Amino acid sequence: MTLIDDHRTNTFGSTGVFGRPDFADDSPHEQVVFCQDAATGLKAIIAIHSTALGNALGGTRFFPYRDEQSALTDVLRLSRGMTYKAAAAGLHLGGGKAVIIGDPATVKTPELLEAYGRFVETLGGRYITAGDVGTTSDDMDVIGRSTDHVVSRTTAAGGSGDSAPLTALGVFHSMRAAAQANWGSTDLGGRRVGVEGTGKVGYNLIKLLVEAGATVTATDVNAAVLQHVQAEFTDVRIADRVIDTDIEIYAPCAMGATLTDESVRALNAVIVCGAANNQLIQPGVEETLRQRGVVWVPDYVANSGGLIEVAGEIDGSSRSEITARVERVGSTVAEILRRQRDQGVLAGHAAHSIVQERLAAR
Repeated sequence: MTLIDDHRTNTFGSTGVFGRPDFADDSPHEQVVFCQDAATGLKAIIAIHSTALGNALGGTRFFPYRDEQSALTDVLRLSRGMTYKAAAAGLHLGGGKAVIIGDPATVKTPELLEAYGRFVETLGGRYITAGDVGTTSDDMDVIGRSTDHVVSRTTAAGGSGDSAPLTALGVFHSMRAAAQANWGSTDLGGRRVGVEGTGKVGYNLIKLLVEAGATVTATDVNAAVLQHVQAEFTDVRIADRVIDTDIEIYAPCAMGATLTDESVRALNAVIVCGAANNQLIQPGVEETLRQRGVVWVPDYVANSGGLIEVAGEIDGSSRSEITARVERVGSTVAEILRRQRDQGVLAGHAAHSIVQERLAAR
């Protein structure tokens, strides 16, 4: 088991950890830890962006990154987003994230997860992990054999279980708030919604949208999950792409960076609201959205339901209390869009101002 806490060397090439140009602001990370366990093949990075509001909490993403630089970029962006997400949700938590490099379908083993849990334990609670892309509540149970600093375990193990339903619920209420701002009504009945990514969160979002009477078009790179959606929701249209189809609301729920200047120019939707993290390939894309008259809900606000759930797991809140907090995400979105309108600023700026106010009031 090898732990490298890199505050000096440039481990991953010329860009390194410090002074990276791919972030909207220059707020530094408190700690970045590179973890390797030769016996199990574990290669992981844990990034703690901020503990200003409390211990850093964020999921562990298990993904076959094309290279270590890509993994580092992802974990730094995601951990910063968790700081914003917790602050925007009014939680007493900081921002952190972890990535495990590799294909979970081929390299994930109990031994590897236990080794990862031992690295989490070395941080003494400064970082609390949870499930994310490529990891499950069952995986959190295994990680929990090596550390107590883990949430979203299965209900049988005393955890809150899968966070996907409440993440989807937060996106749904965010979408309703955006509809109110754009059309004067929260009613999504008859609205044409394109859901990109039909995994756990996308599937639950589709369920809520269908129940609300929306017309849904869905896509995913995984044919099996699309078949599951089609079998469950026979009125949902399956497409190769949704971003440039005839839709009113675009809901990115897969990996991030789908919003580029080029894709925005092809976008037919007037609202973008989804669960994917880091939807803008770079911050300037939001200005392109504004020029096209598109309402964008900042992703770290819309997708905060899962974080709110595991925060409730930590403080012992009831399921009804947690659900009510997730539903109030819509109120936060309404405030962001009100500031955007009244102050003549971008939604990202309005959301950032709320975050900074809460961080300053700590």
